[in-house]
Amino acid sequence: MTQLQLKKLSGYVGAEISDIRLADINDDTFAAIQNALFEHGVIFFREQFLTPEQHIEFAERWGEIDVSRFFNGVEGYPQIAEVLTKRDQKIVIGGHWHTDQSFDPAPAMASILSAQQLPEFGGDTLFASMGAAYDHLSEGLKATLENLNAWHSDASFGLAAQVLDEHFSADGITKPTLHPVIIRHPVTGRKAIYVNDAFTTHFEGWTVEESQPLLKYLYQYAVQPSFCCRFTWSPGTVAIWENRLVQHYAAADYQGQKRLMHRITIKGTGLM
Repeated sequence: MTQLQLKKLSGYVGAEISDIRLADINDDTFAAIQNALFEHGVIFFREQFLTPEQHIEFAERWGEIDVSRFFNGVEGYPQIAEVLTKRDQKIVIGGHWHTDQSFDPAPAMASILSAQQLPEFGGDTLFASMGAAYDHLSEGLKATLENLNAWHSDASFGLAAQVLDEHFSADGITKPTLHPVIIRHPVTGRKAIYVNDAFTTHFEGWTVEESQPLLKYLYQYAVQPSFCCRFTWSPGTVAIWENRLVQHYAAADYQGQKRLMHRITIKGTGLM
């Protein structure tokens, strides 16, 4: 298998891969990239400058594209969601710890983000390893969480739509869905915590009030700095993250500047 030029970004999550053009890779190189993603949770490639066609072609190697029901697509390319922060926008999309589309019955497997226009400063993205978070739980809490399921809902997008403009719509809100609190990655078998502050509402069989103390603890515990990396974007950078393995957070520290990213989401196949 192809050997990658890879640099880890932290102890538990994130790696930057160099000397690869994503628009021109063979099957062996793609297999090595897959393995790197499953090991590190999120991987980065600088100076790619993918065209929309190349972005779509690369995404289709991973699986079926999930066309966003909340974001506008790039003109002529509905598969690519336009994640835009305008200069006068005070709230940024993704400005909280979350896992993409955990509210879907088969949550997104991966997200592929391509940097289009960046602010002069700020706009970093943070990632946290849910595998490392699980590994460091006490044995008692692991045993408790293994027996729990939790409800996930996209209802919070109704509030977001009130402060974001026409490039975002809440028309696609659906019914809540139930997932295990501890999931097992289908390829590596690694266990990971699967709750997040943006979309998880409560545990199955518990009230919202009963659920809050334990959920709040997990939200804070799982994103502690030792489980995280912080990535500073540069023009043309592409990131791929595995939604079953990481949470992410878009830092809202560039008010008054524009930030434009193109995102493609890959459909998942359900959780174990």
